[in-house]
Amino acid sequence: MLNNLGRAVFNREYKLTANLWFKDIVNFSNMGETNRFIRDSFWGRITYHVSGHKYFYHKEESPDYIIPDKYLIDSKKEGTNSVEVRPTSPKRNDSGNSTNSNDSNETLHNDNRIVVDWDGVDDPENPKNWSLFEKSIVVFQICLLTAVVYMSSAIFTPGVDQIMEELHITRVKATVPLTTFVIGYGIGPMFLSPMSENAVFGRTYIYIVTLFIFFILQIPISLVNDITSLSILRFFSGIFASPCLATGGASMGDITPKAYLPITIAIWSISACAGPALGPLIGSIMVVKRNWHWTFWFVSMTSGILLVTFGFCLPETYEKTLLLRKAKRLRKVTGNPNITSEGEIENEGLTVRQVAIETLWRPIEITLFEPVVLLIDLYIALVYSILYIWFEGFPIAYMGTYNFTLITMGATFITVAIGVNLGACVYVLYTYKWFTIPLNNNVKVHPEVFLPIMIVGSIFLPTGVLIFGWTVNPNVHWFGSLVGGALFGVGAFVVFQSSFLYLADSFPDYLASVFAGNDLLRSVIASVFPLFGHALFDNLAIDNYPVAWGSSVLGFISIGMILIPILFYLNGPKLRARSKYAETDL
Repeated sequence: MLNNLGRAVFNREYKLTANLWFKDIVNFSNMGETNRFIRDSFWGRITYHVSGHKYFYHKEESPDYIIPDKYLIDSKKEGTNSVEVRPTSPKRNDSGNSTNSNDSNETLHNDNRIVVDWDGVDDPENPKNWSLFEKSIVVFQICLLTAVVYMSSAIFTPGVDQIMEELHITRVKATVPLTTFVIGYGIGPMFLSPMSENAVFGRTYIYIVTLFIFFILQIPISLVNDITSLSILRFFSGIFASPCLATGGASMGDITPKAYLPITIAIWSISACAGPALGPLIGSIMVVKRNWHWTFWFVSMTSGILLVTFGFCLPETYEKTLLLRKAKRLRKVTGNPNITSEGEIENEGLTVRQVAIETLWRPIEITLFEPVVLLIDLYIALVYSILYIWFEGFPIAYMGTYNFTLITMGATFITVAIGVNLGACVYVLYTYKWFTIPLNNNVKVHPEVFLPIMIVGSIFLPTGVLIFGWTVNPNVHWFGSLVGGALFGVGAFVVFQSSFLYLADSFPDYLASVFAGNDLLRSVIASVFPLFGHALFDNLAIDNYPVAWGSSVLGFISIGMILIPILFYLNGPKLRARSKYAETDL
């Protein structure tokens, strides 16, 4: 069925891709398209302001721009109210009841304000109307940044033995910089993610400024020679590495219609799942050819290249930020002070207490008091924990049992990345059939549509872990254990992806809080697993099976976790109906 579906998708959707890309590249090469794309990048905005709006100006500032009548002062009759409020999704008040945002805005702003919107449904300035080529550039950049950050978390692990020897410390202490980095990128989204959803900041400024700080931090990290400084610097490095991890999915949503969002999110998630698997391979090469310091020099050079490139090529995608800037331009060219934007109206009503609740308390509240969120967060934390504990298990298995070199041991992590890509292929075909096609046909799709594939993925997960554990044996070829790693990759991707989209569809009005809490919980839990990973495998090892029972502990926990998607599949609508924050069908 999936093969037939795959052929149908190709025949219906993707035979035109080459032609579309060719046309997009031709259009992108002319100055108008290039100007629009680079203009809203970080350095494009800097150039725009420094030059006094001479370079990278917008169409509203062009001499031949025809201002729509609704923005002109003369078009408004004295004594009348002319409020134009953009429709938004219903919000819930503190009691959990649905309120209409249009009615609310009419009450609060029943004056002569004009809320800026796009110039029609086909406005090319709207990120959702960008060309396929432009969207592909944005997706590629966010994916690359995400992969580099996740790679950075584990890139130094092949050098743990060198660190132990040079700094005269235990293995647990040598692993602490991994733990602090992961904790850091769990804490960062708690305040950086809500900032990216404020129209004043937007996505791009957060990405570039934090990437710059991350790049600067790599220099002292590469030079230090004591474990305390290394651990502290890695903690702050993790904080400033975090925006793409929590906001990357939101950037995909900025440019993608809802029906196709699972596909672009899946592409982004490949980099999130495969990134940690690439770290040990690159790190082992650096350690063998140079030393453990060079793992961080590599991160420094890579992040520096990304900083320069993205500074010119990563445009702003957040709709409210772009409309806020448009409102400012229209106020200037028309002299009409009544022009405003949705983002400006939202900021007017914010108090310090509201900001504190939205930024600090709400992610914790939703995580702890929403059973759906808490259980799924714990499940995703287990997936990440297994992946990070394998940074200890793989060296025991392949260097200790099969006498692999450091570099070939690092290459074994690629099997997880292969599994991730296989899982992505199956997942995309499934969501296209059961989510994209129904939405395009105006059929209501419930969040539970993602749970059947999640149940399948949750079966692959323990299967891969147990195969890996019980095939690492001097009398069994090493290829068998790599199959287990690949099956784990399939299950990890499918579980990770389907659970994220289940949460996104269940809590559409509180995505930033839900994902910030998820990132914090899974990062804190996963970060401590490498600290006891070596002891877990060593203490449970038996003759010729060095990682069998250690993997079995993780596998048995994974088997128990299969009950979570089954519970939600059977009772999801009822659980969401009792929720204060979830969108309900009942």
